[in-house]
Amino acid sequence: MKPSIVKGTRDFGPIEMAKRNYILNTIREVYELYGFQQIETPAMETLQTLMGKYGEEGDKLLFKVLNSGDCLTKISDDELLERNALHLASKMCEKGLRYDLTVPFARYVVMHREELQLPFKRYQVQPVWRADRPQKGRYREFYQFDGDVVGSDSLLNEVELIQILDTVFSRLGVRVQIKINNRKILSGIAEVIGAADKIVDITVAIDKLDKIGIDNVNEELRNDGLTEEQIAKLQPIILLEGSNEEKLTTIAEVLKDSETGLKGVEELRTILSPFTSHQTPLENELQLDLTLARGLNYYTGAIFEVKALDTPMGSISGGGRYDNLTGIFGMPGLSGVGISFGVDRIYDVLDALDLYPKDSLQTSRVLFINFGETETAYCLPIIAQVRQAGIRAELFPDAAKMKKQMAYANAKQIPFVVLAGESEIAEGKVTLKNMDSGEQTLLTTKELVSALR
Repeated sequence: MKPSIVKGTRDFGPIEMAKRNYILNTIREVYELYGFQQIETPAMETLQTLMGKYGEEGDKLLFKVLNSGDCLTKISDDELLERNALHLASKMCEKGLRYDLTVPFARYVVMHREELQLPFKRYQVQPVWRADRPQKGRYREFYQFDGDVVGSDSLLNEVELIQILDTVFSRLGVRVQIKINNRKILSGIAEVIGAADKIVDITVAIDKLDKIGIDNVNEELRNDGLTEEQIAKLQPIILLEGSNEEKLTTIAEVLKDSETGLKGVEELRTILSPFTSHQTPLENELQLDLTLARGLNYYTGAIFEVKALDTPMGSISGGGRYDNLTGIFGMPGLSGVGISFGVDRIYDVLDALDLYPKDSLQTSRVLFINFGETETAYCLPIIAQVRQAGIRAELFPDAAKMKKQMAYANAKQIPFVVLAGESEIAEGKVTLKNMDSGEQTLLTTKELVSALR
């Protein structure tokens, strides 16, 4: 039988891994620049930890793991005949694969609270699993790369997370727009127009302004059940224009009777202030966008989303401020703010725009040709010195035909080969061949290291 892999999962070969590692290492380096420390949590968590944290739909998408040994011992024949999948799973499974990195992080903070120095700045990059229907861009196993600060209400954390987003995408060479909004402003809008249950409908309709125009947006709001008076109050919000500062002034006027809404405006002013005054310049545009309404049940303050500008890919990063990360485990009141990088989508963006640096995809920089035992004995100490200098090098393991060894170097895109035959050994040197130009140079070991650098 021909082997296959599970639908919604992927193999990553050497080239894909080199590309992924380039992305992961870039993000990791930036997090560490800002004092974040790495943690890892197990692939499996107890179902007690996972269930009920993602809503009814999320519970259905959890991969559950059968108990070890005979998992049917606690199941009666009648229960089996009932074929109630959820009931059977509750008796046969005590563990599940993690669905995201946030709930395991919350569990980690509660369990290790006494050891943690608050504020705790953590980053985490691991795979997560969802029993979803696989489709383009949606996998059953995929990576998340999260960064969070817990135990601090300071908005300086939001400022630094914006800088992290900006720095990562600048280093990757991707032009992005960083969108920001505040959950309290959305609550304030709903409060002022008296339509708390309609906030998602409102943001979805406003988001279509560029595509369908103001009259059609208002018509959609009517169809969503808003009154003419409510629609009239929304007009300054729908037609919001100008700089971030001008937008905030307009929003503050609309929300002047909402204490919650004005608090949201004030928070955004504080976060945007370092960037508006140009004390802290950004490479990418930071835009206040009222249609941004991610994670309404979860986020309580600032919310972020990052879109790539040069390729249609949707959101490639996002996050926000939450008030009660650990409340789900009985430790209330621990505020936090975090972001998550969509590694798989960033991979596709860099692929589409051909932004991987050539040297990030190289395996070895130099291949030593194997001419036989005598030549190999001569080359081994030279290779050792090349590797000590931090240069990736390999020796072809067999004394195969020269054509085969050269084909190997070309297939692996190794830019240089070293040849050491009788004449080179007699002179105590090697010949370095540039595989692009074909140019050959006779060098001492010291000169070889210098040339390869």
